[in-house]
Amino acid sequence: MLQSQLEGTENRIAVARRDYIDAVQTYNTTLRTIPSRWIAAIFYPDSKPRQTFTITEQAQQAPHVQF
Repeated sequence: MLQSQLEGTENRIAVARRDYIDAVQTYNTTLRTIPSRWIAAIFYPDSKPRQTFTITEQAQQAPHVQF
């Protein structure tokens, strides 16, 4: 039962990470395309492109649990 909960948690983290990366890419694309670029420059002059989520391969490895 614990194993299935760990697997479910890992899947939710992967989905959340993918959703975040997609949202950041959409935001950055919006800031770079016309006319959104002009609107952002007028109404939100401090808006800047965001960094995408990066993580090392080693950090992506699931922790080993021994029973």
